[in-house]
Amino acid sequence: MPTEPKKGNIMAKQKYLCIQRSQSGKFEKPSPAQMEEMYAKFQAWKEKFEKNIVDMGGKLGSGKVVTSKGAMDGPFVEAKEVVGGFMIVSAESLEEAMEVARESPGVVMPGSSVEVREIHTS
Repeated sequence: MPTEPKKGNIMAKQKYLCIQRSQSGKFEKPSPAQMEEMYAKFQAWKEKFEKNIVDMGGKLGSGKVVTSKGAMDGPFVEAKEVVGGFMIVSAESLEEAMEVARESPGVVMPGSSVEVREIHTS
């Protein structure tokens, strides 16, 4: 369902939550040259999809897992994958949102992925 009303015959764009996941564990820290290259790729991607990016979100820190019985520390170290960040994109379709995610720097590291979920507003 569209998040905004139709304008003429043009369907409003839908919003999608993109969840950055990576493998847990320690990885080798990139060199300054590698960091520079990664930053350049990130900037190019951001410019290419600036009309789709609604909220860049950010890197996530520690938190709690909440249930009806209370709260526990989380995320857990024994997890096989870690949610590292998120963003919200606007796209005409799930396929377009997937294209934004597929080209994002978040999928270049081995074992990394971006989960794309439609946000329903009604």
